[in-house]
Order: sequence, then structure tokens, then C-alpha cells
Amino acid sequence: MARIPEIRLHTKQGVLVVREGVSICFYMRRSHKEIAQAVMRSLETYSHAVGQQALGWYVDPEGDWQELDDAGWDHTRLKLLERSSPILRLRDTPSGVSQYAFDYYGKSLDSPLFVNNPGAVCAVSFWLPPEYLETHGPAHVRELALELAAPLPFNSGHASLAFNSLMQLPGGSAELRPWCFRYPGMNIQSLEDTTWDIGTRVQGAYWLTFLGQPVLGELGGASRLRDCLSSPDISVRELEGERAVVTLGDWPEAGDTEEGRELPLHRELARILEPWLHQRQNPWSGFTQEDVRRWERRFLD
Repeated sequence: MARIPEIRLHTKQGVLVVREGVSICFYMRRSHKEIAQAVMRSLETYSHAVGQQALGWYVDPEGDWQELDDAGWDHTRLKLLERSSPILRLRDTPSGVSQYAFDYYGKSLDSPLFVNNPGAVCAVSFWLPPEYLETHGPAHVRELALELAAPLPFNSGHASLAFNSLMQLPGGSAELRPWCFRYPGMNIQSLEDTTWDIGTRVQGAYWLTFLGQPVLGELGGASRLRDCLSSPDISVRELEGERAVVTLGDWPEAGDTEEGRELPLHRELARILEPWLHQRQNPWSGFTQEDVRRWERRFLD
């Protein structure tokens, strides 16, 4: 039985718009200036883990892809540490779906644009190809996720198998529809949109679900959460700064509704997290609002 389904979806023009991957993501209800150094440390950890050559391109101020040489890294560091609301996109390739990627959306939450929006957050994501997981093993990837999380004052976060998708291209999200309901353990990630309204809520239940404040406190803390989970295959690990990570089994699982693999560990955690579940306000292209709700509640209904 394949742990990771191989998915290659192309447009009619032959552009690869969806493939499988591993996503690690964190949401922070903090202004960028407060967390810039922390995000920089996490980026350095990621670059060291995957090799600096894995990230070879970045988006310049005009929106064009440029080679991430020494000057490109200098530009990236300067932008991250000195801008008030930077957007960073680093990739292993400037065309098609990347295997290695870093995205960061920073916001100045005290600016007029965000001061009355309690849902706005800064967010960061790191992508790995499935080959990295298979080569290094899930324990290594889990420890990498913990290293990436360590400096970040996250409110929530997650790591899981995911659809690595060019959702901004025509057909990029519509192609996902039949696959996301077949493989419920694979996340659909739309980081930029989510930064506008997730606030301190959680995306759902994942292989690794990172919980910070206020949700962890409202759950009664890590020890109380552990008591609420009955499966021996679910672990809860306390982290510094009143945070925790919940791990569902040894390996990230995609599930498969056609083969009856419904991911009971995800369902158990999802039921506990339901009161704090984030609900997307606008559907993806090719999805109805009902489709989105069905997907968000895939472990609950």
C-alpha cells in the first residue's frame, strides 16, 4: 500500500499545476516587526536542512523571478528584516510546481489596513517533496518541523501531506476537487488567502497539529488535551512558550475514501478542535461554498 499517492495534474497546455508534497505551515497573530528575526531563523534552519541549492529563485520587487545568488539572498534578508509587511517567495524552479518552496506573508497589524481585522495574521510555509520524506523518514521530518517551529510565536500550525498546487492559474484549484475528497489527509493550502481571516483559530486536524494560545489554554493545556485523546497512536508533546504539538501516528497518511481508509486518528482530534475550526470565507475556483464546507468538515461529518 502506497503511503503517498502520486498525483500529477496538468492543464490542457501541459503545465503541471498539482503534485503531491509535504507542507509545514505556521500562523502568527503578531506584527511582522515582532517576528522578523524568528522567521529569519526558521528560514535558515530550512535552508540548512534541504541545502541552500534547493532554493534557487526568488520574486523581485517587480514580480519577476530572479536567481537566488548571493545578491539575491542579501536582498531577501534585507526585505525580511527591514520591511514592515514583506511578502517572500523562494522556489527551486521559476516555472511549474516547485518541490522545495518557502513563502512568507508579513503584516503590520497596527496599520490602518489591519487594525480592525482580528483575523489578519503573518504566516509562513515550507515545502518538501515526498522523496525527502521517504529518504529521511518521518521522524526526521517531524524534528525538522519542530526546529522550524521553535523560534516562532505561532498561534497554530500544521504539517502534513498536501496538494502542492499553482492555485492562481486557471484550473489550478478546479483540478483538485475530485482528489481532495478521495485523499482527506492531504491538505489544500491557500496561504495568502488564509492570512486575512484565520486569526487565532486552527485549520483542522493534521499529522502534526501545532497549538498555541489561546486555543491550547482553552483546551485546558497540553496535559488536559492528552487526557481527552483515547488512541495510543496519538501523542501530545509540550513545547516552550505554552505551546504543544499533537502527532497522529508515525507517518503522515493521505487516507483513501475509495479504499475505506478514513483516518480515525484525524477524526478523533478534529472532534476536539471543532469549536476552534477556521472557516474559509470564499470558495476556491472550481469549488462551491458547499464543497469548501464539506472539505473543511471532512473528519467531522
